Amino acid sequence: MVQASHPAHALVKVIIETALLTEEEKITACSLAKQAGADYVKTSTGFSTGGATAEDVALMRGVVGPEMGIKAAGGVRSLAEAEKMIKAGATRIGTSAGVKIVEEAKCNIDY
Repeated sequence: MVQASHPAHALVKVIIETALLTEEEKITACSLAKQAGADYVKTSTGFSTGGATAEDVALMRGVVGPEMGIKAAGGVRSLAEAEKMIKAGATRIGTSAGVKIVEEAKCNIDY
């Protein structure tokens, strides 16, 4: 997938579905995605038994290092949760609550 996508300047995202895996399996999945040259790893589809956790994001960041992106998806429904994911190492947030999160952020800005 990477070999077909990168020449066309397309990014490759690997969805790990962390809620279904052991810690060792998460490490292996992230390592394989990195070795394959993927651009991002993503915590979940948002349709499984669980979504993103800050612990999983931090684990993934530790495995893939600073050169890959991490998308925290599934269960991120507030500004506080989004900030927690970013602090843990997420570079993108996947959420259906984007408008709500932006509204929360706007309320926190001092004009």
